[in-house]
Amino acid sequence: MYRAIRTGVDTSKNGADNSAESQTGSPGPVEPVESAGPAEPAQPKRSRGWRRWAMDTRPLRRPAYRRLWSSTIVTAVGSQLTAVAVPKQIYDITGSSAWVGYASFAGLLPLVVFALWGGAIADSVDRRKLLLVTNIGIAVTSLLFWIQAVTGLESVGVLMVLLAVQQAFFGLNSPARQASIARLVPEDELAAANALGSTVMQTGLVAGPLLAGALIPVAGLAELYLIDALALCATVWAVYRLPALPPLVTTTAAAGRAGLRGIAEGFRYISLNQVLLLSFLADIIAMVFGMPRALFPQLAAQTYAPYGEGLALGLLFAAIPIGAVLGGLMSGTFSRARRHGLMVIAAVVAWGVAITGFGLSANLWVGVVFLAAAGVADMVSMVFRGAILLSAVTDELRGRMQGVFTVVVAGGPRLADVLHGTAGSALGARAAVAGGGLLVVVTMLTLAATMPALRRYRGST
Repeated sequence: MYRAIRTGVDTSKNGADNSAESQTGSPGPVEPVESAGPAEPAQPKRSRGWRRWAMDTRPLRRPAYRRLWSSTIVTAVGSQLTAVAVPKQIYDITGSSAWVGYASFAGLLPLVVFALWGGAIADSVDRRKLLLVTNIGIAVTSLLFWIQAVTGLESVGVLMVLLAVQQAFFGLNSPARQASIARLVPEDELAAANALGSTVMQTGLVAGPLLAGALIPVAGLAELYLIDALALCATVWAVYRLPALPPLVTTTAAAGRAGLRGIAEGFRYISLNQVLLLSFLADIIAMVFGMPRALFPQLAAQTYAPYGEGLALGLLFAAIPIGAVLGGLMSGTFSRARRHGLMVIAAVVAWGVAITGFGLSANLWVGVVFLAAAGVADMVSMVFRGAILLSAVTDELRGRMQGVFTVVVAGGPRLADVLHGTAGSALGARAAVAGGGLLVVVTMLTLAATMPALRRYRGST
């Protein structure tokens, strides 16, 4: 809920094989991708046997992308240690779950503001330099978390301020990080690159909390912050070794994009680009109507109580990330697909069907299987929404588009918590979950039928 956002956006090139107007609904050419550093040629044919099912690792042949991706392996787990430590410490101080929720919300506003601003900055400066500054800022914040813990400060106010600062740095960092991928791999490997990154992040969502739970009784709460800060040093080093990623336009033209006018230009571009707009709407539909995590405690305490409340709660929270990891490991089955828009639509519908099945399941293990299937669908959706976002936008706008994407990814589940919590209290948890899943299916199919731009969009292979 806290640092989970830092690596979870997932989110995530060069031009499309047709004109931008024919594929995105907005005028303007899409320039070829500028690959940073030498790159080996892509495989001419798909591998035979089991390899065709396994994860597509072609992007890892690109040294610059490999450095960026390898740093994520460490921080995906490290960030989750802080994601567990912050709410645990706040609850220990206050004894109130309400304060835990207030702290989560306190990090949302700076994330939204600085993600939008960070996207504009990312389009106007060398993205490598921006990544260096912001990663150092996040590491320093983690170190400050550790200092307040070891000194026994026990101040909720200090924790909330540090959380807000941390989310501000992440908001500045995420758009630049995601937009840089398009300069490190060719367009036909974008889906594979997104699958690699998303798989690592989802693995962190599973392994990080488990590791935190094992370390707290042994090492203590404060050490979780320190481990995260040290892990971020690996990220800083990996970013330092990246090639320069300056704007592809003149400095004078780029400088004007870092302010409010640049942010407004990004929103105007989205409003004119049907494919981008619909890809954002697809994620909002899936998350707001179909993310039932706010009801997991109620389901564990009521519907699945015979299985053990603790066991049920742990399985419910872990099931979707586990499914996403499995989907990533098997991403060779879909990452080379050209019908990117159709894949997004199919994935969102599959998510809705799986969530509906979960809501109708009185058996815990059947419910976990449905949630895992939803995780697979979510991985497919993440991969192709990220590929569309990078391929359908020119480089001078990618940072701002990633900023909006970060806001959508961070804000959707929070809105879902409010919606599902309210519906669960009024209708019952299972009815709210099943109804939300059905609403996802109906809304997404209606959108696909009435707005054909997304389903017609093709990527490059």
